[in-house]
Amino acid sequence: MQDVVRFYSENPDDARLSSGWGLLEFARSQEILLRHLPSRPCTILDVGGGTGVYAEWLGGLGHEAHLIDLTPAHVAMARAPAEVGDARRLTWSDASVDAVLLLGPLYHLVEREDRVQAVREARRVLRPGGLVFAAAICRFAPLLGSLVEGFFDEPGFAPLLARDLVDGQHRNTTGDPRRFTTAYFHRPEELAAEMRDAGLELLECVAIEGPCWLAGGSRAEFEACWADPRRRASLLELARAVERDPMALAASPHVMGVARA
Repeated sequence: MQDVVRFYSENPDDARLSSGWGLLEFARSQEILLRHLPSRPCTILDVGGGTGVYAEWLGGLGHEAHLIDLTPAHVAMARAPAEVGDARRLTWSDASVDAVLLLGPLYHLVEREDRVQAVREARRVLRPGGLVFAAAICRFAPLLGSLVEGFFDEPGFAPLLARDLVDGQHRNTTGDPRRFTTAYFHRPEELAAEMRDAGLELLECVAIEGPCWLAGGSRAEFEACWADPRRRASLLELARAVERDPMALAASPHVMGVARA
């Protein structure tokens, strides 16, 4: 995991959700969380939550939100209670929280047993009836992104993409931080199966962005579209309308599984 920590230390994940396609990812993830979280104040762990964007937002809603992240640089930047930790070995006691967010760890746990262990740890610290929200990067995300941004046939990237499509195992051998770091890209059904195998009751597995991130074409054109309140509302409505469709799941950069202990 040291290459992952090094990547985020050099490329902090503090602004990704406030620009480009991240705007849609953040808004849709908020919708899905609010759809399931109780209205009463809850104790929530944001595990692998980067610099704590979600923890800070949830704290502003009145929840007791705590950030846990593998990267010390992220924890140092957090504006919510935070600690360095590993999703597979949480320090929190059994049955001590109401919800756990895993909106990042499953990206970088490349072995299935480690991903199931992370979800099992989330289940362990949940009170009965508590919720796990787990996000994954979809298998086709690098292909779609490379087509939109035009680097699909770059000599250094093509071999990475070939392996991504075969087994989801992404290894950045180019040295270019734009090509991400060590990761695993899921098929949606794999995420659902991993949550069930960890002993949880799956409530839904949905596309976060669906195909709606393609609006306008480029990141800059998407931002211009998002800045128009009417068009933003239409994009969110369309994303909701297709969120459970298998074709939309395949076209979505991220998918989210929601499950109950």
